[in-house]
Amino acid sequence: MEPIVRPRSVHQVTAVIGTGVVAPGALVASADDLGLTRGDGVFDAMRVLPRGDGWEAENLERHLRRFVRSAAAAELPEPDLGQWREAIAQAMAACDLEGEGVLKLVLTRGDDHGTDRTPLGFCTVSPLVPGARRPLAVTTLALGRPSNAFADAPWLLGGVKTLSYAVAMAAKREAARRGCDDALYVSTDGVALEATTAALLWVDHGVVCSTPSGTTGILESITLAVILDAMAETGTPTDRRLVRAEQLDAMTGAWLASSARGVCPIATLDGRRLPVDDGWTDRLASAAGF
Repeated sequence: MEPIVRPRSVHQVTAVIGTGVVAPGALVASADDLGLTRGDGVFDAMRVLPRGDGWEAENLERHLRRFVRSAAAAELPEPDLGQWREAIAQAMAACDLEGEGVLKLVLTRGDDHGTDRTPLGFCTVSPLVPGARRPLAVTTLALGRPSNAFADAPWLLGGVKTLSYAVAMAAKREAARRGCDDALYVSTDGVALEATTAALLWVDHGVVCSTPSGTTGILESITLAVILDAMAETGTPTDRRLVRAEQLDAMTGAWLASSARGVCPIATLDGRRLPVDDGWTDRLASAAGF
């Protein structure tokens, strides 16, 4: 089938694996798709930036590697990266962004009652929501499990970017009800883990710190990894350690970081003012490419 090129007047572009760019409103998934009915699938997302006469997905190879790891952990067939790179290139060529954008990769287990259970894969390019990079009011929300809950429970899919984001969206709504921009998950033993869709980092006496993954089950943030790599290259010490939410009050500063959001200082946490260091914000944002 020849791919249908989406008109440039339409902001979001969708490219389906094995098909290419599809027309607006085209059927992509069936009502029986397990990604829709059970959240059984994985995804990844990254920033899209203008490069010359076209567009470029930031840290694409790192995101593709994480995408493959997520698929393996969810016991999905290994993504054919050649096919995915082709679909990404097609979507990027057809997009018409006015500024930065977001590239999302989605892989589901396919139809629940299909005879061959063929996975569904597609990618989208859409505009980045403006105004996301600013100091944040954050509330803590109990996650209902200890910080080491994933130590011996691989079936919990710790560190996997699954499609099951209903809890994260519910947490965002609760944060909004409390007059906050986002929520920071806290374990039953008081450890600050990660935000709903962003990584946590803080600076403690000149050391750039972040919560370790592994037994905590938090996602390995690409943006955070880029920051830590850049800090190490300049000789700035880094560390992966546990921190209690109330300890963030005494740090030089604390930030939430993600591909779309950038690096945003936490201005208040549960209504308490946290130190905001503009110099460190600039350093961390520059290290992340913002």
